Amino acid sequence: MAYRADEDYDYLFKVVLIGDSGVGKTNLLSRFARNEFSSESKSTIGVEFATRTIRVDEKLVKAQIWDTAGQERYRAITSAYYRGAAGALVVYDVTRHITFENVERWLKELRNHTDGNIVIMLLGNKADLRHIRAVSVEDAQAFAQQEKAFFMETSALESMNVENAFTEVLTQIYHVVSKKMLDIGDDPSAVPKGQTINIGAEDDVQASKKTGCCSE
Repeated sequence: MAYRADEDYDYLFKVVLIGDSGVGKTNLLSRFARNEFSSESKSTIGVEFATRTIRVDEKLVKAQIWDTAGQERYRAITSAYYRGAAGALVVYDVTRHITFENVERWLKELRNHTDGNIVIMLLGNKADLRHIRAVSVEDAQAFAQQEKAFFMETSALESMNVENAFTEVLTQIYHVVSKKMLDIGDDPSAVPKGQTINIGAEDDVQASKKTGCCSE
């Protein structure tokens, strides 16, 4: 996607990556931000973030994507980690059913720390490992629909749907923000450059979400 210099953008949205340790959050981030993949990648300790700017509806949207460790011992950072997040990618490993089962807990934690307008995408990562799949697409789609979340399967290794997943989340966040501004009579294009947008809990975003939207 075409974009200008990194410092030149119209909106800045914070997106968090959550899910169990080892599901591939760091590789999803590095594939989207830098088009890199490392088979040697170690568990993230603390918090890392990367940025990338994309074009959405003729606006330049800068994503600040936060990645943290899934291990329980790092859970103390949750409040600061979630603060200001406009979107979340909740990741599980399609070959490890327990990581899918734990998504419910991650969603509960996410919702406890964010407002009701956050855009959520459920991601089944490592979809290239089809021969040892443990979670079916149908089960994940049904769960995402129940949770009013978007859903895709990805492979950071093969670069499958990584771009689509992040772009969809950022596009949906932009639509929520645009709708909010139109509802209160502001012109979305008049937001000062570089302003971080806070999505208020009072607006109902569900109308702007397609239930269980997804991919292959």
